[in-house]
Amino acid sequence: MTAIREAGASQEPTKTTAQVLWSYKEIAAHLKVQPETVRSYRKRGLLPAPDRVEGGKPYWYSNTVRAWIASRSGHREA
Repeated sequence: MTAIREAGASQEPTKTTAQVLWSYKEIAAHLKVQPETVRSYRKRGLLPAPDRVEGGKPYWYSNTVRAWIASRSGHREA
């Protein structure tokens, strides 16, 4: 899975997975759904606000996504 790293951050292997930014594509892969489903969640106000927006595209830290998943009743971590 390809992930976007924080702008200006080093590519050191010491980066934790919580600091990796995910796009719709990475979130969808984690949830095992299509990216359009994740876009729909955001349009309906179900997805948390993006942690960063770069070039008009939203990105979330993986720990933000995991916390969101954990907070959804009846849903388990993928």
